[in-house]
Amino acid sequence: QVQLVESGGGLVQPGGSLRLSCAASGSIFSVNNMNWYRQAPGKERELVAGIRSGGVTNYTDSVQGRFTISRDNAKNMVYLQMNSLKAEDTAVYYCNLNFFWHGSRYNYWGQGTQVTVSS
Repeated sequence: QVQLVESGGGLVQPGGSLRLSCAASGSIFSVNNMNWYRQAPGKERELVAGIRSGGVTNYTDSVQGRFTISRDNAKNMVYLQMNSLKAEDTAVYYCNLNFFWHGSRYNYWGQGTQVTVSS
């Protein structure tokens, strides 16, 4: 079984920064995708940023240039550095891990961490 544990959320003023961390443990195939999603009240969950095991990254347009996703494959960790935070970044942020193994897709979620951007 795979477990994902997020940390680093909190309350920050507009323009501030936060760094989210996600620790993955369990039976994880080495070729995988790690992602950060977020869900604001009354909205659907959306992909914020993703990073493949080889290091290729992708971002949603609204965070491009402000957020940076990175990973440490040796530690099975993924990070999200969030700078120049805006009120609209307020949401619960979820870590996601997915990979294919023997023809089956495996998809795991963390419990979420609250990020609130407010003065």
